[in-house]
Amino acid sequence: MGVRADGTKELIAVADGYRESTKSWSEVQRDLSRRGLQAPVLAIGDGALGFWAAVRDVWPETSEQRCWVHKLANVLDKLPKRIQPRAKRALHEIMNAESKKDALDVVQEFEAQFSATYPKAVACLLKDSDALLSFYDFPADHWRHIRTTNAIESSFATVRLRQRITKGAGTRLRALTMAFKLLEMAQKRWRRINGHSLLGDVVERVTYVDGIKLEEAA
Repeated sequence: MGVRADGTKELIAVADGYRESTKSWSEVQRDLSRRGLQAPVLAIGDGALGFWAAVRDVWPETSEQRCWVHKLANVLDKLPKRIQPRAKRALHEIMNAESKKDALDVVQEFEAQFSATYPKAVACLLKDSDALLSFYDFPADHWRHIRTTNAIESSFATVRLRQRITKGAGTRLRALTMAFKLLEMAQKRWRRINGHSLLGDVVERVTYVDGIKLEEAA
């Protein structure tokens, strides 16, 4: 899924692959480049290593943003249930902080609070901390759209539901056709992103600090 200059979202590729491997992702990205897509300014995804390895190879200039919804689930999965509500509040505080400095301060507090007893949860957060906070370098109006992959996940839920109902699509071609048609229909309901007038700044790589254009923040 990509975003056009007027802020509308558009389906740009549907492909199958082998276990989200680097090779499979590279094929998708190189095909997009052949079709005329310039390197994205920002790529948003979960922790799939194959995707990010392919991005760094095919579009090395593209910035990386990890999905907060996936990260929240992964961190909480490494904590006992009685601790999860407290940890979840802290993680939401990081994600919703008004500035990168404020977010990093809460990251340090999270580390100090949980590292001794739950080192795996802390390590899971810290290993992607930079990529989790990339959104601060973009207009604040865009933050809600670029912190997660929710737009794709919610649309693909329809594909998974149809697959369960039909008990599989039969062949590879039929599966791809079904996914494409369902996503093409879902595309009609995708709403335009906030702050679409600022997309020109993003494409021109205008510097933003904590969501504010640098010249306005000065």
